[in-house]
Amino acid sequence: MARYARLRTEFVVCINNEGYKASLEVGKIYRLVPDAHAAEHRMVRIVDESGEDYLYPTDYFVPVELPQAAVEALTRSPG
Repeated sequence: MARYARLRTEFVVCINNEGYKASLEVGKIYRLVPDAHAAEHRMVRIVDESGEDYLYPTDYFVPVELPQAAVEALTRSPG
């Protein structure tokens, strides 16, 4: 989890969806929800395909730094 602690990233890219094929897409960028308790257990909380936030193993994701325009587009409210 150290790689997430050092960065102040809001987004991760999925690199593995084994066991979670309905919830995660490999190569897709997901929004990271800060959760210190999850981090203690080598987990990350992300908003998955259901639109809700759930815990997943940290090894399934890599943190990404996005340009400001991408962050704004990904955090914009629909509608």
